[in-house]
Amino acid sequence: MLQLSKISLTLFKNYNFNSFEFSSRVIGICGLNGKGKTNLLDAIYYCCFTKSYFTSTDQLNISFGNEGFRLEALFQNDSGSQKVVCINRGTAKKELFLNEVPYEKLSKHIGLLPTVMIAPDDIEIITGGSEGRRKLIDTILCQLDSNYLQQLMIYNRVLLQRNSLLKQFAEKTNTDEALLQILDEQLAGPGNFVFERRKTFSAEFVPLVQNFYKQIAENDELVRISYESKLLQHRLEDLLNKNRERDGYLQRTNAGPHKDDLFFELNGQPFKSIASQGQRKSLLFALKLAEYEIIKSKKGFAPILLLDDVFEKLDESRMKNLLHWVCNENEGQVFITDTHKERLQFAFEQLNVAGQIIEL
Repeated sequence: MLQLSKISLTLFKNYNFNSFEFSSRVIGICGLNGKGKTNLLDAIYYCCFTKSYFTSTDQLNISFGNEGFRLEALFQNDSGSQKVVCINRGTAKKELFLNEVPYEKLSKHIGLLPTVMIAPDDIEIITGGSEGRRKLIDTILCQLDSNYLQQLMIYNRVLLQRNSLLKQFAEKTNTDEALLQILDEQLAGPGNFVFERRKTFSAEFVPLVQNFYKQIAENDELVRISYESKLLQHRLEDLLNKNRERDGYLQRTNAGPHKDDLFFELNGQPFKSIASQGQRKSLLFALKLAEYEIIKSKKGFAPILLLDDVFEKLDESRMKNLLHWVCNENEGQVFITDTHKERLQFAFEQLNVAGQIIEL
């Protein structure tokens, strides 16, 4: 079982120096908006993923007017205590230590402390562009398979080089076909690997999502989810060759796993066009709980679950179903934020859970 027992934040976002100890499996974090509830969850996430859940710019994680931050967290798992220290010194490369030993590559840390986060803006996975849905799949697979993470990183790096080259060709009005062919060959291996893993994963993931949606929504609405990729019909090598002229004109690569998507339907109609706010929230939680279940199944233990502001926009029945599954049917550690202490206490009482409540 994976549990976080303590975390210390130094100059991280709105925290100067604060330390928190967690003595329970279910932890409620309450306080008014702006007190740092979400930032505390993000600090936990950072210690597991070496990055923020909310921003790709580390500078935004540094307390205003300062030049860096430090996070220290103590986890317990089957291997014993796992002390994680993250140090950001501003302009220098960030440092990560596990039990006092520095990592040479931060990517080696991913998957050691699996974590699932649910936040209000995640509704973009349902309503927004395809990038958020690809990120959802990639976040899961990277925690389960270090080889997938490496192949994805290679693919993204070569894709960046190829797009940069296409822009250079457009500026110079001259194309080096031989150089482009080399990059296409370098892209094909990792690209096909990423696609095949996503396709296999989706076949396992989709039925879980549909099952959780039924549990949360408590109705017979038919949710259909399909994995969409041009690679289902064509080899990546052929797509790159076929689109070469179009890629040159648009100055970017128009085919490959970076264009893949998940398509959601509700009773035969596009989900985001007709779904109510409650239905969208239900699908979001179904996606995240399926993520949780797959990680638990593959790892052999439950990931840490971070629930930020989940009480908003879900009716009482759906909320009760969600919390019952999260708190009663699982053994993993759960962190839940809310603005109302009384609402957290009432929820814990209803669930018959001896939770710990931290007030900020």
